[in-house]
Amino acid sequence: MEVPLPTPRPMRADARRNREALLSAARQAFLGGDTDAHVEDIARSAGVAVGTLYRHFETREALIEEVYRKEVDDLCAAPGVLLEQHTPEEALRRFLLLLVDHAAVGKGMSNVLESIMATDSPVFDDARTRMAGALSLLLEAGSAAGTVRDDVTGSTLLRALGGICGMRATAGWLVEARQITGLLFDGLRNGSPKSP
Repeated sequence: MEVPLPTPRPMRADARRNREALLSAARQAFLGGDTDAHVEDIARSAGVAVGTLYRHFETREALIEEVYRKEVDDLCAAPGVLLEQHTPEEALRRFLLLLVDHAAVGKGMSNVLESIMATDSPVFDDARTRMAGALSLLLEAGSAAGTVRDDVTGSTLLRALGGICGMRATAGWLVEARQITGLLFDGLRNGSPKSP
């Protein structure tokens, strides 16, 4: 007879608050450009002891990976909300700009993310798949509404955005990336059944 594995106990409310505080402090450090932030500094900013940090995240890399994963989670939840609040065309435009802003997070974390890339972590493959799926959802909604062309896939659009955001090393890149994203969006509307 097979013995069932014990189900993990739910996290206590105080432990959950500590975990969220650590993720928030780490995110702020990396976004602020402090790519060399030590776990001690992150723990202090979160108002917890270093031991608490290590109870939640075994390594600094595990913390970084979780910060990035949370960014992707938040990003990939956005299309459904945007489609509830806006037309498919406007939802797509707003999401493209969110992706550019996500690249700004990546820029702030670029050095620390290299340590994840050097491992077998599936976080980047998973992020690309999920972002392409989010874009496909918006493209399909726009195509069904007749306001967005129907011959572009989410993965192709993600590659185009990757090229735009590849300019991150240059000064003033975010303003320029937003402008180029606007041009890309105009191209997605050109060729749709309702385009002039």
